[in-house]
Amino acid sequence: MSLVYPNGVRALDNISLEIGKGEFIFLVGHSGTGKSSLLRLLYREMAPSSGHITVDGIRVDRLARGRIPALRRHLGVVFQDYKLLSDKTVWENVAFALQVTGAHTRDVQRQVPRALDLVGLAHKSRMYPNELSGGEQQRTAIARALVNNPKLLLCDEPSGNLDPANTTEIMELLRRINLKGTTVVVATHNQAVVDRMRRRVVRLDNGRVITDEERGYYFLGLGQDQILSG
Repeated sequence: MSLVYPNGVRALDNISLEIGKGEFIFLVGHSGTGKSSLLRLLYREMAPSSGHITVDGIRVDRLARGRIPALRRHLGVVFQDYKLLSDKTVWENVAFALQVTGAHTRDVQRQVPRALDLVGLAHKSRMYPNELSGGEQQRTAIARALVNNPKLLLCDEPSGNLDPANTTEIMELLRRINLKGTTVVVATHNQAVVDRMRRRVVRLDNGRVITDEERGYYFLGLGQDQILSG
């Protein structure tokens, strides 16, 4: 699978990658190597120039635009800059992810508290983003990504704006989420985090996979049951 931007820049060059259900993997490499581009392809912000992408049995590259929201109901995405709505409370930010999909009020009332409990923010549900620390804002963003109970969680530099203590908290939260069965893919340039977590590491350089390593002992659900491939 390849991705070439309209200006001719080749962001991804003949990528071939498979991720099993329940895995936790890191995408690493310096800025401009294609980490964020690969995540954007997975949640169909863009389509590949060639090749295919399959997520949980769905050919993402072939999806009509009208079916993309349905795909995203099964994915969670966390960004470096949080992307919270400043005029909404923590509870409202998380609820918004359900409301835009047309979820019934009773489902919102049930699922939002569950997501906030998971990230440890139930006691701050009425606060606004500017009243939270950076780590709390990122946990709010993670709760929003998890409120739909996604099978796949994509994180683009989730600790990029955080200090070491908050980085540790966020990565521990992602570890716990993974242990519940959610597949987690984290794009990062934080080598210390990668070394400490000891998970599978896919290293990109100039849009290509140059290494794909298991860093320890933590593979779940590998085999025939793949969640995505390209």
